[in-house]
Amino acid sequence: MESTRLLGVVLLVLGILGLVYGGFSYTKGTEKASLGPLQVVVQDKEHVNVPMWAGVAAIVVGGALLATGAKKS
Repeated sequence: MESTRLLGVVLLVLGILGLVYGGFSYTKGTEKASLGPLQVVVQDKEHVNVPMWAGVAAIVVGGALLATGAKKS
């Protein structure tokens, strides 16, 4: 039952963070050219949007896992 409760808490926290922040950003580095010891690397900043329905769904599923995990213990 501990794994169910842990998964419920993780989903609940991720759902809340998804609703609060709406997405996350990361930097992706790609090598454009390499000429001997000289390298040209381009870093692109990417942004990933988390849909509102996904955050709400994670909160609902996480809450349901916490509720069912608490009843069985």
